[in-house]
Amino acid sequence: MLRKLPTWLTWSRIALIPLMVVLFYALPTPWGGIIAALIFALAGLTDWLDGYLARRLEVTSPFGAFLDPVADKLIVAAALVLVVDTSTALGISIAAIVIIGREIAISALREWMAEVGKRARVAVSSVGKVKTSAQMVSIFLLLWAVPLGPLPVFLIGEWLLYLAAVLTLVSMVQYMLAALRVA
Repeated sequence: MLRKLPTWLTWSRIALIPLMVVLFYALPTPWGGIIAALIFALAGLTDWLDGYLARRLEVTSPFGAFLDPVADKLIVAAALVLVVDTSTALGISIAAIVIIGREIAISALREWMAEVGKRARVAVSSVGKVKTSAQMVSIFLLLWAVPLGPLPVFLIGEWLLYLAAVLTLVSMVQYMLAALRVA
């Protein structure tokens, strides 16, 4: 059973998506956003934990390697849709489209690169890691949305989302250039 725990944690991230969406809309403002932000953070914790356990227990698998990024992309896309639905800022909508579109494009690119035997050419870069960090913190803050004392949580989340969108484009260009070298 312990050997399957990392995969079950990944599945739990996917299972948290409908719960996050339902509670976001079902609970009164601001509680829906706060609870959705906490569920999003819990999903982030399970993402870290499943990877840690898979390596620690030496139970990595091709299926786990496939499912983990799918779960990540699904919960990020769902959370971005929630944020866009409640925001009137054009920039937030554009940033969300850039982030979701890039994820689709890079997933397809990685699949194609694997088919031609060059999957390692599109490994995660340091820009991609910074992008992911900015993106995850921004989504948490945008879902939370309630100021913490004088701290403008939503505004900080908005600017981090814009940073994540710019880094998203930079990392996409890096991946595309790497792919062009082998095309």
